[in-house]
Amino acid sequence: MSVFGNIMSAIFGHAAKAAPAPATAGASSAPSAAGGASASPGASAGAAAGTITAPPPAHVDVEAVLTQLAQQNKEKLDWRKSIVDLMKLLNLDSSLAARKELAKELHYSGDTNDSASMNIWLHKQVMIKLAENGGKVPDDLRR
Repeated sequence: MSVFGNIMSAIFGHAAKAAPAPATAGASSAPSAAGGASASPGASAGAAAGTITAPPPAHVDVEAVLTQLAQQNKEKLDWRKSIVDLMKLLNLDSSLAARKELAKELHYSGDTNDSASMNIWLHKQVMIKLAENGGKVPDDLRR
């Protein structure tokens, strides 16, 4: 999985664990072999039950999830400003190599050897991408 994919999975997965399971009538835990390939867009519960393994990330409150994780963490991490601390909070590799890989994934065009500038850009881009993918991210974290 990509570095950004790991970040997103950690945040959205934590939100899914913390949220109560949605009530779906007749949802099966094992998807059918046919899946949703032939399901029409109008088929709601049946198609969804056969094609997804977890509830869709309906506007996950990224700030709330990260704040909760920070409160549970023994180390004081400034996840609001630091990509390194954000990755540490999510128990992900925050090494320079991992951040350079993330920069590559997110199409960073600057000098990856200027880690300070890259880190600032990465934090902003991660917040923007989380918002683009269903995360509720306050404006001040996307600037």
